[in-house]
Amino acid sequence: LYLSSLWPDGPKRKRKNSTCSVKSMSGYIPSYLEKDEPCVVCGDKATGYHYRCITCEGCKGFFRRTIQKNLHPAYSCKYDGCCIIDKITRNQCQLCRFRKCIAVGMAMDLVLDDSKRVAKRRLIEENREKRKKDEIVKTLQTRPEPDSSEWELIRHVTEAHRHTNAQGSHWKQKRKFLPEDIGQSPGAPTPVGDKVDLEAFSEFTKIITPAITRVVDFAKKLPMFSELPCEDQIILLKGCCMEIMSLRAAVRYDPESETLTLSGEMAVKREQLKNGGLGVVSDAIFDLGKSLAQFNLDDSEVALLQAVLLMSSDRSGLTSVDKIEKCQETYLLAFEHYINHRKHNIPHFWPKLLMKVTDLRMIGACHASRFLHMKVECPNELFPPLFLEVFEDQEV
Repeated sequence: LYLSSLWPDGPKRKRKNSTCSVKSMSGYIPSYLEKDEPCVVCGDKATGYHYRCITCEGCKGFFRRTIQKNLHPAYSCKYDGCCIIDKITRNQCQLCRFRKCIAVGMAMDLVLDDSKRVAKRRLIEENREKRKKDEIVKTLQTRPEPDSSEWELIRHVTEAHRHTNAQGSHWKQKRKFLPEDIGQSPGAPTPVGDKVDLEAFSEFTKIITPAITRVVDFAKKLPMFSELPCEDQIILLKGCCMEIMSLRAAVRYDPESETLTLSGEMAVKREQLKNGGLGVVSDAIFDLGKSLAQFNLDDSEVALLQAVLLMSSDRSGLTSVDKIEKCQETYLLAFEHYINHRKHNIPHFWPKLLMKVTDLRMIGACHASRFLHMKVECPNELFPPLFLEVFEDQEV
């Protein structure tokens, strides 16, 4: 086998009393109030201090509206201002209710007009936002960064990536654009399931063998991978090969030319890749490229993503599942700590980046299905042997 030859031989606790209790109708009741303490104006249940007095929500609202809208000069009483104000009669005489509010000590100067109320709300909102930002900064400062052993692991996996990533950071200067007349249908795009453009497919097969070999070389440079049984190494490589090649292409998406650069040398457009055999998988890789552009990933982050994809313990047929799972956990933890160190400005950067692992796994699964279509549409002699060995007999 070509691939094989690349190797040398409890119960709930009772809740404590909080500083506030919640009433279904009255909202929060402060702890400084006695149980069922009455409103000093009408005798209804008080909800707290309002304008310097212990009152209910009703009298608080009545007093606020009266002052804000300057209604009290128009209030009058049918009984010469002698009404008794209680829970039942409070709505029958506005003048006597207002006079009682003043008599018990409610302060008119504490009622804010519209402009002051808006300013107060704005200040409250600004303070709330400031507290949120302070919490975020505090959280970022307390998030763990890589320890010495993790830095060594990150350095190792980054070097493995750089040594096996064609053209490195000079890919834009060294890429060659696939001629536009190859793999692009004039007029309308090729429908999904149509014939594969054999000229484009032939161009892609020229770069596929070195691209696969570089993925293999990357894996072999990782000590944890080399310690696994040979059979498991082959299963892991077959499983992740398309995923890693797709990631390497996606991070070389160029929005100006709307191309992906394959294997560090061939720049292709979406339709060319689609018609050259990948079909809908082309859309997924291009969409991933657009999405990853905002992440501004460095070499270490791309390398760690590849290591996480490589060490996927759910590949069918593995024997060292537990060991592989622990390897992936080691990479994931170092990866998360490295993300903390980088301090990206994108909110929830780490979980969003992990979602890209799911996207890449989906690309790998879709390609396995698409490969069957290519086998039907393309002459067997066009398939390089290593391409066949890696992608034949994959689970769909």
